[in-house]
Amino acid sequence: KQWYQRRVRAFTQKITIMADAMQATVASLLKGIDRYNPENLQTLERYVGMQASENTYDLEANLAVLKLYQFNPSMYQTDVTATILLKALTNLPNPDFILCKCLIETAKLREQPVVKVLKLAEYLETARFTDFWTALMEDQDL
Repeated sequence: KQWYQRRVRAFTQKITIMADAMQATVASLLKGIDRYNPENLQTLERYVGMQASENTYDLEANLAVLKLYQFNPSMYQTDVTATILLKALTNLPNPDFILCKCLIETAKLREQPVVKVLKLAEYLETARFTDFWTALMEDQDL
């Protein structure tokens, strides 16, 4: 049991170090003109995934991803966009969700799973908390 606990602790420390390194890398990518370099999009998308798994949040990086999708529509990823919107929802009542939503093409707002996230946002914004939790529990994929 102790061996297992040591391994888990070491693994957790390693992930934390990797997350910190990724955060530093992304911070340097977001400076200056490199912010909108499409070659950085994959790194930024991985960072969005890391935010979801590590329970962190970086609005500036997420807005950069959405802006890159505007400039490069062929690189658009619906699942990454949905994750960004979900992370922005966790920061209510701040306007992050609206900022993110405004950077998404109208047609893309009709795609799944983005539609599901928009419905969740509507429930929260209208104080329909029971509906929010019911919808969230029905769709564990979000």
